Amino acid sequence: MEVMRAAAEREAAGLDVLHLEVGQPSTAAPASVRRAAKAALDEDVLGYTGALGLPALRQRISQHYLDTYGVAVDPRRVVVTTGASGSCVLAFLAMFRPGDRVAVIEPGYPCYRNDLMAFGIDAVPVPVGPAEQYRPSAASLEAARLEHGELAGLILASPSNPTGTVLSAGDLDELLAWSETHGVRVIVDEIYHGITYGQAAPTALARSTSADVSVFGSFSKYWSMTGWRLGWIVAPDSRITSLERLAQNLTISAPTLSQLAGIAAFDAAAACEENRARYERNRAILLDGLPAAGLGQMAPADGAFYIWSDVSDLLTNQLPTSQALCTHWLDSLGIAVTPGIDFDPQRGDRFVRFSYAGSEDTMREAVRRLTTWSAQR
Repeated sequence: MEVMRAAAEREAAGLDVLHLEVGQPSTAAPASVRRAAKAALDEDVLGYTGALGLPALRQRISQHYLDTYGVAVDPRRVVVTTGASGSCVLAFLAMFRPGDRVAVIEPGYPCYRNDLMAFGIDAVPVPVGPAEQYRPSAASLEAARLEHGELAGLILASPSNPTGTVLSAGDLDELLAWSETHGVRVIVDEIYHGITYGQAAPTALARSTSADVSVFGSFSKYWSMTGWRLGWIVAPDSRITSLERLAQNLTISAPTLSQLAGIAAFDAAAACEENRARYERNRAILLDGLPAAGLGQMAPADGAFYIWSDVSDLLTNQLPTSQALCTHWLDSLGIAVTPGIDFDPQRGDRFVRFSYAGSEDTMREAVRRLTTWSAQR
């Protein structure tokens, strides 16, 4: 957020900015979504929906799991939320209590940790790195349990932010089996599903043998609907009543206009695949070009639209941390990149995250500027 604010101030001063910090698509929602929204504005009252969401949308999300993964999901298990951020709030409150210990992967999305801490829940770090291709394992979870004590929960993400790591079916089987053995409730954030480069990401719903595994989905990333604030949870039957009561008190319901439009999102596969193909081209530009700019080891970037890169070789006495480096790049090169400290409080000061959700021209120009800067150091 600080990088985005500084970038906006630079633009307001009339200077150019190449945006590689923003974790959202640069494209509008698909045409089918916008048409549905316009029709709803003209024809619908747009009052509250039920706290769990419009039945038609819950049914369509259920059908999505059957069509995409071959998994039958009872629509009654689908809880429509105000984006995946709303999913975090509802799920964490429904599934954990103050004082519980919940494992979070580092590097990982900082809001998991911050939300848990805000609710009085102990966020237990599970560090991962290049040696394991940024994938958690049963061994790493066991190490966290032995160091910190018994765990009540585990938050996973596939594809992950910021590393783009995709958990394979085998990875999920191992992690879910360990969790079931130890009575750990699991939430898997799958909001970047659909944005992968190679093998598709499997859903945890297809791998779980436990009755206490939940997944998050969202319209924000694959369907380019960040500002529509629409997501969902697929939760166990035993959690639905708690989720419904919390939703009734905290939000009443997700935005009705967004829900009506979201039903049409599932008819926009062609447009979404065009975006995914552009991300793949952008990914190739950065993976090919950043090493020439002196950037070091990078995470696999098998999904989402991020590259997590070690910048240790670029740090100096004048630029001792990734925060300082990112400030320098913005001020001197007009390139906005996110420093890694929020994603990994222990090691993130030597990493940065590039977002490649923008245009190909932006990616090429960023590589050019960084390469020139590196050569002149």
